[in-house]
Amino acid sequence: MNYILSNANVFMQGEFVKSNVFVNNGIITDISSATPTKGSVVFDLEGFAIFPGFIDVHTHLREPGFFYKETIRTGTQAAAHGGYTTICAMPNLNPVPDCAETLAPQLEAIEKTALIEVLPYGAITYGEKGEALADFDALAPHVCAFSDDGRGVQSDEMMRQAMKKIKQLDKMVAAHCEVNELLNGGYIHAGEYCAQHGHKGICSESEWKQIERDIALVRETGCDYHVCHISTKEGVELIRQAKKEGLPVSCETGPHYLVLTDMDLQEDGRFKMNPPLRSKADQDALIAGILDGTIDMIATDHAPHSAEEKSKGLAKSMMGIVGLETAFPILYTNLVKKGVLTLKMLIDLMHTNPSKRFGIGTPLAVGMPANLTVYDLNETYTIDPAEFCSMGKSTPFTGWEVSGRCKLTMYKGIPVWEENLDSRKTTIL
Repeated sequence: MNYILSNANVFMQGEFVKSNVFVNNGIITDISSATPTKGSVVFDLEGFAIFPGFIDVHTHLREPGFFYKETIRTGTQAAAHGGYTTICAMPNLNPVPDCAETLAPQLEAIEKTALIEVLPYGAITYGEKGEALADFDALAPHVCAFSDDGRGVQSDEMMRQAMKKIKQLDKMVAAHCEVNELLNGGYIHAGEYCAQHGHKGICSESEWKQIERDIALVRETGCDYHVCHISTKEGVELIRQAKKEGLPVSCETGPHYLVLTDMDLQEDGRFKMNPPLRSKADQDALIAGILDGTIDMIATDHAPHSAEEKSKGLAKSMMGIVGLETAFPILYTNLVKKGVLTLKMLIDLMHTNPSKRFGIGTPLAVGMPANLTVYDLNETYTIDPAEFCSMGKSTPFTGWEVSGRCKLTMYKGIPVWEENLDSRKTTIL
């Protein structure tokens, strides 16, 4: 099927260009004001914006092993609903993808049911238990990087050997940084809210001390290194100095850390995630890190759980919130519209930078697959989890009024999300 996305504001080289986008057999063949041709389905996108498909390097799809939380089908539908065309699936699954045999069920499910590009991570250690290294040689051709996400690798020597081997394979370590002995049963940030309400806190040191250790190992091994969901001011500064030193390091943060702090917490499981919401000083440092290029990208850490698992308050609910369907509107409304970031910066954080760093995704350009998303930036609405495609509904953003609704997402030229466009769609015979 051939498509023409007409009269749209196409975001190219950091600015909007009024143009038509021609898609033939899944490929963008022209971006111009040329007249629509016969044999095409035409979407009149007057007033809408076209962006390259977003990339999320940190998504939990829960399949195989935890189908009651999410599946590859529902997770990729949620991603398409949010404008994503490439996502990287974390390895805390059952079985954990730590060798060819345990990766196979995930690859098979992706092939059969994914609506967009899904690139799995391989585990760093068998079972993510931190006791023995995974079969990197067998996994490397099939994974985007290696991670034990959900837990930090506690042994210095285990991480050193992992980095040496992963460096030889020209792959990357994406580290969940957490020192177990510093957790002390905590489940929210050890800050003002925690003290006021008698909760058990997670100290910032539990995150940044492992970042500090890993940077020293990067200095020793030269391995490409990426820090997952950075949340502390100390972590930002460590990454900043490592980059100044020329080390091959990068990092991500999540939308929730940029627009919420621990003083926004409520006694509700939808505010519980790991790392936790930190202080205003940490948030300010994260934004400064984005502005000066220390923080490379924004990843959702989309982590669905069942309603029951998230219904037990801050103390007993499972860690994790969903984010694929709210990331862009939350960030556009609260950072771009308020002048904290430019729109170009946001697209760089959600597409360009993860594409370059991980070598994934495709640009919005002639000759490339039509992996793109269309947004009405002027439409305002209230976030309602009942509208989510994800099986997970737990988000701290319930009831927030936002601008920017996804109207269309294409992957390889196929519409994988379409919302209320029938009146704008015609076929030229």
